[in-house]
Amino acid sequence: MTDLNQTSGVFRYPTRPLHRKGGSPGYLENSLAAAAEPFKGITTDGKVIPGLFPIQQTGVSTRPIKEAAEAFLASLKAEQRAKTVFPVDTPEWRKWSNIHPTLMRHGIPLFEMSDTQRDRAFALLRESLSAEGFQTARDVMRLNETVLEMTGRLAEYGEDLYWLSIMGTPSAGDPWGWQIDGHHLNINYFILGGQVVMTPAFLGSEPVHATTGRYAGTRVFTADENRGLAMIRALSSEQRAKTIIAAESKGEVLTAAFRDNLVLDYTGIGYDDLASAQHETLLHLIQLHVGRMRPDHAEVKMAEVKRHLRDTHFCWMGGIEDDSVFYYRVQSPVIIIEFDHQRGIAFRQYVKPYKDHIHVVVRTPNGNDYGKDLLRQHYQQSRHHAGRV
Repeated sequence: MTDLNQTSGVFRYPTRPLHRKGGSPGYLENSLAAAAEPFKGITTDGKVIPGLFPIQQTGVSTRPIKEAAEAFLASLKAEQRAKTVFPVDTPEWRKWSNIHPTLMRHGIPLFEMSDTQRDRAFALLRESLSAEGFQTARDVMRLNETVLEMTGRLAEYGEDLYWLSIMGTPSAGDPWGWQIDGHHLNINYFILGGQVVMTPAFLGSEPVHATTGRYAGTRVFTADENRGLAMIRALSSEQRAKTIIAAESKGEVLTAAFRDNLVLDYTGIGYDDLASAQHETLLHLIQLHVGRMRPDHAEVKMAEVKRHLRDTHFCWMGGIEDDSVFYYRVQSPVIIIEFDHQRGIAFRQYVKPYKDHIHVVVRTPNGNDYGKDLLRQHYQQSRHHAGRV
């Protein structure tokens, strides 16, 4: 991986001036309190819809992901492995954060890995994600390096400030997973047999386009913008009146970190109020976000999404021109997708949302973020786990 400027088998930052301050006053305390709440999941009314996520045979193998995880773990030293591996039901799943200083980070950071370890870590991501998904994840890291180049803030930014954890033991039949956590890249990946849950997933960037530096030309989330615009522009004026819930974007995603139990009611236009051609446009938009998973697992997820289309809603805030800033959300019983243009953070002169800072979040509502509903059922069905539900 030559684009990480490696020297003598390690990153150029074998030690970093890391700190654990950042965020608004009380952020850490409030976040830990939210993570300690009993998990319910995001719902529309505080009540989880049961039976949405049964344990089942998908016919899709997770063996390549398992083998990549095993190869990564085999490359670690004993002391590295001790801080990388957690139980599959660890509360650390819920302690991810987009805040860029090292709040609550756990696992092993990229900057502490050797070249071989880092290559195997990336191999795990590559086997778990689609080609487009892996490219986006790596480009998010590269653009975080661009921020370092532009600001000089070594303790806050850089493409090596990402932590990887393995939850449980990689297995063909038992539950396990992995998590990568850092600024603008937070992916939780749960596996049970042939089933995969890749949420919560938080992707973002500021800037979204590098015009200078080592990664000049790198750009992310163009398709996310364009497909959102295609959806809102496909609607009639009457349909837009139902869909657009605010004239301006608020610059905030609602399902970010530590909002695992959020109550978020449906709003906007319902699937049944769309014409058949608009149905296809909506599915095309959903496919983009689901398609960052490994392709065969994305097909399984899309089949799940299609079973609940009649309960799917789409809403919008902001303008619909090429230069507009905006927010959109797709919400159903089995998926939530949020896209938003954000305010300036790394470049604080931007006090309003602007086009060069984007957040994208995908969630599984009704109790199956982190694969928790699948894990609950697994414990219920396994006699040796009696009492762990």
